[in-house]
Amino acid sequence: MNPLYNFAISAYRTAVRIASVRNDKAKRMLQGHAGTFGILKNNIGEKDDCIWIHASSLGEFEQGRPIIEAIKSRNPGQKILLTFFSPSGYDVRKDYPLADTVCYLPFDLPRNVEKFLDMAHPRMAIFIKYEFWGNYLNALNNRGIPAYIISAIFRPTQPFFKPYGKMFRRMLGFYKHLFVQDETSRELLAGIGVTNVSVTGDTRFDRVIKICDEAAEIPFAEAFSAGHRTLIAGSSWPHDEEIFIEYFNSHPGMKLIIAPHEINDGHLEYITSLLKRPWVRYSEREGKNPADYDCLIIDCFGLLSSIYRYGQTAYIGGGFGAGIHNVPEAAVYGIPVIFGPNYKKFKEAHDLLENKGAYTISDASGFNAVMQLLDNEEKRKASGEAAGKYIRRNAGATERIIEMLPIIK
Repeated sequence: MNPLYNFAISAYRTAVRIASVRNDKAKRMLQGHAGTFGILKNNIGEKDDCIWIHASSLGEFEQGRPIIEAIKSRNPGQKILLTFFSPSGYDVRKDYPLADTVCYLPFDLPRNVEKFLDMAHPRMAIFIKYEFWGNYLNALNNRGIPAYIISAIFRPTQPFFKPYGKMFRRMLGFYKHLFVQDETSRELLAGIGVTNVSVTGDTRFDRVIKICDEAAEIPFAEAFSAGHRTLIAGSSWPHDEEIFIEYFNSHPGMKLIIAPHEINDGHLEYITSLLKRPWVRYSEREGKNPADYDCLIIDCFGLLSSIYRYGQTAYIGGGFGAGIHNVPEAAVYGIPVIFGPNYKKFKEAHDLLENKGAYTISDASGFNAVMQLLDNEEKRKASGEAAGKYIRRNAGATERIIEMLPIIK
């Protein structure tokens, strides 16, 4: 790749190393990277034939998961190598049972790339949504290993479509096929000469529908919310929490379930410092009566996707930071969804806003106005129904993609 690209990746690696001195997430990433080649050596033999699937973080994994399940369903003996870039994905899914090997993806530098591919020697590579690693894609192409990207979405603001974007456009040429979410993406790619593209939709819809249909019962949460108007706040950050907790504190007729994005003592203590009504942590629920509490804090992973079933409205965090989290995960339950202003990169958010199944806010007064609107039972139900129908009618991406992938030799 371009020397400037390699310099940028090296600079990013250095920044992570510096940050790791004080940042636990960066520290975990570096520790995970240090173990990657050992994991590959111990788990992938010279004659093993694997399909490599890369997801940057947990959200991308949820998009790739239906593809993994479909591959294993059709070809149970097929080995899967699953890689992550972020600790938020690896820490939660390092023991994912359908993946034969799970590890971090080393930084995209030539030496790392060659060593990784020598040890993994996949027969194909599948990247999820936004993964454009130039050296990996170039090396796969040089080795004749087909690379695909699924659930991808493109916008005019991306560097591929800018006058200075030649290096980035070259990356797209290394994919054997691109499976995109919408017609706009296909048209943008066609405009720069990329035509090996199919509009197949977003696999996340298939995933959230399956979760909804198989949602686990959570007795304490069910008893906690029974008979009360309950707001479920998922993947929340401090700015989000300031807004909806302030509203919750002054509205005794509602209950609140919070599943924060970051689960650590500092963040949990911050949440409880804002609360002025009785609260309980899920991990400390044993022997306690859910009726005695107004706020339930989910301080463990793996429950949020099922807990949405107990709410009448959902708030999705991240909209005051890098971007909103998993909106379909809540909308599939047929409840209105609220999120902050940074949703521009998310097609499903735009669609849900247009369909009146979602609402965006920029401050506390906006949140209060939406909650007041949704106090009207008829409007709330109509909005929730619109959200649920939108998710269901966009199902089927997994099947469309899997039919075009050569997953069985």
